[in-house]
Amino acid sequence: MTTKREAADQPEQAHGGRPPFSQDPHAVREPKENNLEMAIGHEVRAYRKKLGITVTDLAAATGISLGMLSKIENGNISPSLTTLQSLSRALGVPLTAFFRRYEEPRNAVFVKAGEGVELERRGTRAGHQYNLLGHIDNNPSGVIVEPYLITLTADSDVFPTFQHEGMEFLYMLEGEVVYRHGDQLFQMQPGDSLFFDADAPHGPEQLVKLPSRYLSIISYPQQVTRG
Repeated sequence: MTTKREAADQPEQAHGGRPPFSQDPHAVREPKENNLEMAIGHEVRAYRKKLGITVTDLAAATGISLGMLSKIENGNISPSLTTLQSLSRALGVPLTAFFRRYEEPRNAVFVKAGEGVELERRGTRAGHQYNLLGHIDNNPSGVIVEPYLITLTADSDVFPTFQHEGMEFLYMLEGEVVYRHGDQLFQMQPGDSLFFDADAPHGPEQLVKLPSRYLSIISYPQQVTRG
């Protein structure tokens, strides 16, 4: 029989018996390294330990001497690009993973109420007002996120056939709409949310109570520009 304390210590299961998410939203990372050699050494050691292999194992897999590996992991030497390529192949990580802890700027965008950038999107022609609440180009996550505040008024038309790349999250703030996604309809009122694959036809099917306002957060892979 499981006690209440034991039950509390067990990881929670998501709806439908699915395992919990692997990423802890409250996790705290160690401080970034200001020294490049120390940052690389920390990552090499961390990935090696994650694989459960010894320095000797890594030396055999890369052809790098034990002494050199020890200096790399302790941040006492600046490894060459060739050495880093050997380590990335042996550890099964991209070359850029070794620089993750190195100090680099992280951007944030703050938008005061009512100051979002109003812009034109496909739905603007149907009388949908779009206010972009923030945007960060070339961020290190590899994902573009576009948060919009969308306003529908008596001048707005229904438009249930939007289709675009990525995922979209809606959060209803005011009013009421019937929102279509594929062949499903959702009655959305303040506090309701909808998360979906944006490649399927979607959009407001019926404007029940106006004005209506909702947050629309769209995310999609960052395109890599090739020279």
